[in-house]
Amino acid sequence: MTQSPKIKRVRDAIDGVLLLDKPVGLSSNDALIQVKRLLNAKKAGHTGTLDPFATGLLPLCFGEATKFSHDLLEADKTYDTTVHLGVVTETGDTEGAIISSTDVQVTVDQISAVLAQFRGPITQIPPMYSALKRDGKPLYEYARAGITLEREARQIVIHALTLVSYEAPYLQLRVSCSKGTYIRVLGEDIGQVLGCGAHLKSLRRIQVGSLLLADSVTLDALNLLPVEQRFGLLKPVDALLSEFDPVYLSDELAERFLHGQRISLSKAGVEIILETGRKRVYRQSDNQLLGSAILQEFQVLAPERLISTLGA
Repeated sequence: MTQSPKIKRVRDAIDGVLLLDKPVGLSSNDALIQVKRLLNAKKAGHTGTLDPFATGLLPLCFGEATKFSHDLLEADKTYDTTVHLGVVTETGDTEGAIISSTDVQVTVDQISAVLAQFRGPITQIPPMYSALKRDGKPLYEYARAGITLEREARQIVIHALTLVSYEAPYLQLRVSCSKGTYIRVLGEDIGQVLGCGAHLKSLRRIQVGSLLLADSVTLDALNLLPVEQRFGLLKPVDALLSEFDPVYLSDELAERFLHGQRISLSKAGVEIILETGRKRVYRQSDNQLLGSAILQEFQVLAPERLISTLGA
């Protein structure tokens, strides 16, 4: 008896952004796979990983939104974290073996003085237990093999570092920071300056750019919703571009833009004066997002990433 061939599942072309409240213990990629299945989406991607032990805001991109996911990699982020003073682990968080422990004898005044040292532009050495690659292999693979490599310090910015509460040995902090910041390393460095060492007990991301955890949904809640209501949670593609100024084009200019043509806004009679840099571009007649662009000198608009489903 011959087996009937397996029928390949047909995925839907879905465009938009879903804000997920990632649970503890799940990798960002595994979370993406589950949501992609729940939406039966054809194309999906995330905007930067959260460690499995971390929870909170994980923006997931579908369809055309994946073209703009890089913009959130560059965005500032805000976290709530609990730093466990007096205990140092291999990984800087709860997933690693304990290296050392000591009694904690620090005061709120001492903590406040140390936190002041970490506000503003600082340098930070990326951890060995990270996905940064060396010779095509992530650093955590070297670390698991007992190999420690030299890492170059990187410039980051801690925009805000707030002491929420302190009940020894637990230090509650809220951190707003630039891209590339490792909160694990920040916690370890604070503990080192305090003289007792530290690791992260918990980490929760509450904001990415202008996107907020308050607008997110949990996997459990998403599972319970009827399929059609799941789609209602998707934000539009331009939710990823909200920090960039908008430019509106006539139908004629929109068509030229979608064909990848550079447009001189001043010559085209577009009455708008903007600073150079990244922009989000719309067709004025129907407020349809066309893509992103770089506004160059002399008000020249150069297409960057285009919405292909518009059929230029």
